[in-house]
Formats: sequence, C-alpha cells, structure tokens
Amino acid sequence: MNPILAALAAFVGFGVMATAGLGAATLFIPLFYYTGTPLPEAISTGLLLNVVALGVALPGYVRARTVNLRLGIPILLLAAALAPVGAAVSGAVDHQVLLVLFAALLATAGALMLFYRRPRRRWEMSRPLEVSTGTAVGSGVGFLAGLLGIGGGVFVLPVLHGIGLDARTASGTTALVALVSSISGFAARAALGDLDAAFAAATAAAAGAGALIGSRFASARLSSAALKRMVGIILLLIALRMLWDALG
Repeated sequence: MNPILAALAAFVGFGVMATAGLGAATLFIPLFYYTGTPLPEAISTGLLLNVVALGVALPGYVRARTVNLRLGIPILLLAAALAPVGAAVSGAVDHQVLLVLFAALLATAGALMLFYRRPRRRWEMSRPLEVSTGTAVGSGVGFLAGLLGIGGGVFVLPVLHGIGLDARTASGTTALVALVSSISGFAARAALGDLDAAFAAATAAAAGAGALIGSRFASARLSSAALKRMVGIILLLIALRMLWDALG
C-alpha cells in the first residue's frame, strides 16, 4: 500500500476510533493485507499502530479519571501474559486457518457493533465480579492480541458496559486494556521479524496524530448509532471477503 495513503487512512481511522477508547487494528490489518502486505507483517503493523494510538489517547482518559484500575489491572496483567502465547501459536498455524479465524473475529466484532445494546439492568459492581471479569476478559484478549493482532477493545467495551460501568469509564478502561494487550502482542510478534520499519513508522506517526485529536473529543465519544452501524457493516464485509479467499 502507498505509504502516504496508508498514513492518511491511519490518521482518520485511529482518530475516529480513539474517541471511544478503541484501536483500529481490526480495520487496518485486513486493509494492509488486501493492498499487498503479507499477513504476518500486516498483523505486526496493526498492533504497532494500536500501541501508538492508544498510548497517545490514554492520558486524556487518565486526566479525566475515567479509568477503572481495580477492574483494568487484572485484565491487563493476564492480557500481557497471554499475548506471547498467542503469538507463538500463530507461528505454527496454517495461513488459511489464520484467515478463517481472523474473519470469524471480524464477523463477531461487526455483529457487536451492529446489534449490541447496553442492558437495562446492570450487575451490582463488587470485587469478586471485577476479578472474575478481569480474569476471563484478560485471558481471551491477550491470546487474541498475539494470535491475530488485535487489541481486543471491541470485545472489552461491551463487557464493561454490561457489568455496570458508565460509558466514559468503560471507554477509558478499554483504552488501557487494549494498549497493554497490543504492547504485549507487538513485542511477541516483532521478535519474529515481521515488520517493514519505514512503512510502520509513517503509519504509526499518522495514527498517533489522529488519536491525539480524537481523544480530545472523547466527551463526544463514538456513540453515534449511524457511525457504529457503518463500522459494523465494514467489518462484516471484510469478514465475508476473507472467508471467501480462505475457503474459495
């Protein structure tokens, strides 16, 4: 992919997603892949962009006191521990299988964007609930970060909404978790050597700039139903294309 076009896309994409505490690796990994970047390199680059963008956006959430550390720390510790495991497994998994898994992940993420609704009745927050949620979510997100190169925010955010966190705190905590899982996943995958340094630097700088601007508008979060539907439809279309390529 042309580095200038990739940088422009990263600026816009990560800027929009940062308003909700999300990275955009789930969008950019298939974009890079379908514009000629090998899948392992696309995954490593997507994780790096998540690291930069979320690293830039997170301080804004911290200053606003919208990060729940009691819940976030158990998630991020397990995410950091499981990401290298996922990366190691990915090296032994057939390329076609990885495509199918990534397509399934995109389809799930798209369905969440399109159909998830915050429950009217929330669970009462408690320390056991925080620990159990952190254990389950952190393990899954960390493994997926290493295996498929996603920070996992699109899965974490609905869970945090569901157990009772308000919208802004859910977004801030999601940003923290996705940042740590992306760092762990990138560190594990970078050791495999799957990275074009010049391309990664150009897109990472643009993603960071976009996220910095997007995080300034976090109070207006990615709450628009129309925008969520658009992202969900894009994810589902990409998933169908990847399944067609993998199984065709």
